[in-house]
Amino acid sequence: MTTALSIDSPRVEDGAAIWRIARDSEVLDLNSSYSYLLWCRDFAATSVVARGTDGAPIAFITGYIRPERPETLVVWQVAVDETHRGRGLAGTLLEALTARVTAHGVRTIETTVTPDNTASDRLFASFAARRGAGLEREVLFDGGLFPDGGHQPEVLYRIGPIAPASG
Repeated sequence: MTTALSIDSPRVEDGAAIWRIARDSEVLDLNSSYSYLLWCRDFAATSVVARGTDGAPIAFITGYIRPERPETLVVWQVAVDETHRGRGLAGTLLEALTARVTAHGVRTIETTVTPDNTASDRLFASFAARRGAGLEREVLFDGGLFPDGGHQPEVLYRIGPIAPASG
């Protein structure tokens, strides 16, 4: 059983592994492999990976700062390799990322969750509760806005205010 050896920023060479973890999650909207390479290059400061003992990514969170709201981090995707699920790794990554970005002025976290994604709902609700932060939910994108016609609504979760970690 491999455990996370470290948590750090993604590197470009992690893009393929992150793409595979996202693909194998079977719940995330899979982006092109190229987009994951760009993400690891351009948004590494607002993203994190957990690495197994061999140094390869076993989980990740991608995020970005909203251009018009520099105090807001948008969490884009969260995924844990199937063999490492059920150990709280997503929560650990979210705490690590939050510690990093709150040190630079982030006070609000936004993400979207589809109504059937119970795991993500629990992740973000428990994070807000641990942090003593408010959690607001509202439909951001109705399912009818998506061109494929089969997409559930994306519900915006807004968590805040988030205080920097003390210590």
